[in-house]
Amino acid sequence: MKICLTLLLILNTWLAYAQASFDVVVYGGTPGGVIAAVAAAREGAKVMLIEQTKHVGGLNTSGIGTAESEHMIEETISGLPLEFYSRMSQFYGKPKTEFYFESHVAEKVFNDLLREANVKVVYEAFAQKVNKKNAAIQTITLSNGTTVTGKVFIDATYEGDLMSRSGVSYTYGRESKDQYGESLAGVRFIDTPIEASPYDDNGKLLPGFAERSTLTEGQADKRVMNYNFRVMMSTRDDRVPFPKPERYEPQRYILLSRWLKNEPNVKFKDIIDLYGWNYPKGKYETNNKQKSIISLGHFGGNVNYPDADYPERKAIYDDHKNWTLGLLYYLANDPSVPRNLHDAVNQYGLTADEFKDNGNFPYYLYIREARRMKGELVQTQKDILEERTKPDAICLGSHWIDSHHVQRVAVSKTQFVNEGRIWEVLTKPYEFSYRTILPKQQECTNLLVPVCLSVSHVAFCSARVECTWMQLGNSAGIAAAMAARQKKSVQKLDIADLQTNLKEKGVILSINHQIWDGEKDGKK
Repeated sequence: MKICLTLLLILNTWLAYAQASFDVVVYGGTPGGVIAAVAAAREGAKVMLIEQTKHVGGLNTSGIGTAESEHMIEETISGLPLEFYSRMSQFYGKPKTEFYFESHVAEKVFNDLLREANVKVVYEAFAQKVNKKNAAIQTITLSNGTTVTGKVFIDATYEGDLMSRSGVSYTYGRESKDQYGESLAGVRFIDTPIEASPYDDNGKLLPGFAERSTLTEGQADKRVMNYNFRVMMSTRDDRVPFPKPERYEPQRYILLSRWLKNEPNVKFKDIIDLYGWNYPKGKYETNNKQKSIISLGHFGGNVNYPDADYPERKAIYDDHKNWTLGLLYYLANDPSVPRNLHDAVNQYGLTADEFKDNGNFPYYLYIREARRMKGELVQTQKDILEERTKPDAICLGSHWIDSHHVQRVAVSKTQFVNEGRIWEVLTKPYEFSYRTILPKQQECTNLLVPVCLSVSHVAFCSARVECTWMQLGNSAGIAAAMAARQKKSVQKLDIADLQTNLKEKGVILSINHQIWDGEKDGKK
């Protein structure tokens, strides 16, 4: 009898969830998605947040422990995102707001915000089908078999999957210099060639490389910035030795073996960037090293990712994971590695207090760039550097225009070059138009897209950091709640009312809010 009652209770709970209707449905528990959900809920909306993994927080809970404030004007961070950073600073007992944190602390604060706002969170669910009536989304069907009804939807994923399934126009890759008149656009050969052969011993081009003869400076293409995992490392006694990956292929690291043979004094820091930030002693965040012969960036491994289906995305994720763990295992164990480097690498391991249910490995691959919406307005390079004000501004941006390399190009039999880098320092902020998160009205009337927003590749290279996506998400969440309450399409929302509400919530909208001065130094 008790078993029957228990099963009935579970069934009733599932049915209630499956048939539930929400004012605002946020798809994607990235930092921008969490902030959007909380912002909407604080406006009185009934909110559901749908996350594709077992953890909310995206890259801020998968190894990126900085707001990137070292590359921007930190005073432009405002509203709920500033509260997020302030809460973490309070956790650490800091007297003022700082912008560095550990992944597990960020996850705690995100979960606290969601719980306090009474946001319904669903994990491990993917959007499979979107049902629209005219130009409005009615329901979305998830991979777990449930159907979710909402008045307004927000796509806060890194990939723009809800956006694409809703029939909204999008693109990915790089525009040419001519398309929007952007000097920083397209294929870019600005880096010094690296002395290392991009060919195998039989004269065949190595995987992940392109031929220089196939490329023209400034041309458009469908490639995006390289991806890598932001592995957390430790030199503490409880560190976890670098594990051998499920599919270990040492031949993938031919560039490394050649490099070590020719230069036996290579150091670990020559291969991988290690950031100490304000972490506890002996704990490090890592990143792809831009000018290294080989590093964490898996060039060529992400070419099909933006438009891939879920199984192919999983395969690309697994391939990047095997690349990363294979590289670390090679350095720690391969007999060809010089003793000094071998000993240095083995002083490190995976950090024991992060990602405990995932083998101490990050949950998210660093998707630096995927799809971008083609919405009501496409902001470009000129909107960052010249025409920096917008009548319908919803938040500020100030991060430098920063594109990691896109591809590796063979320039001779003995040299290759990393192509696609942009590093443009900003000394003044700029305003994001509300139209950058709006689909065209004829395509969808109840969807906002604050992460895969409507900007060019060049402009995306400034917008693509979590603190900026959180600010866009904050404004999107408030706009979504207002549209749901007023029963309006997101395009018909009164911008003056929205801006008044945003200001009341502490959001800085204008570049004239205060005097911005000083050029900031930072690390590339």
